[in-house]
Amino acid sequence: MIPTVAPGRQLLRAKDLADSRYFEPLDVAALARAARLSQAHFSREFRRAFGESPHQYLLTRRLERAAALLRTTDRSVADICITVGLRSIGSFTTSFRRAFGQSPTEYRAAYPPAAHRARVPICLMAAHARPASSRAGARP
Repeated sequence: MIPTVAPGRQLLRAKDLADSRYFEPLDVAALARAARLSQAHFSREFRRAFGESPHQYLLTRRLERAAALLRTTDRSVADICITVGLRSIGSFTTSFRRAFGQSPTEYRAAYPPAAHRARVPICLMAAHARPASSRAGARP
């Protein structure tokens, strides 16, 4: 059994970059530069620390975001593909099916259309999300 080692700061920096800027044209080279490691060493260490390759991790983040957009918006599959940082609709559909077991269109069909959801003004959501003690008229 290989002992688990806490990931170094440089790997976390690259992982945070993938999480926050997944929609940009990032690749393993860009992530390795962010970690200040060579591509080969970065890929080995990333896989050892997080259990998947940097490319697979970035693709997973993009597909998760695409799934959220499919559930909550009426945007086209092509638009969502580009929005999450992927360039090929065919590759997107294939990867999505591999990850979720169905095509993006089939996945979307399993959820109610976004137009049927009630829209709540952001000011009401923000007020409701505040702790009771900070709402107007609340008593400590």
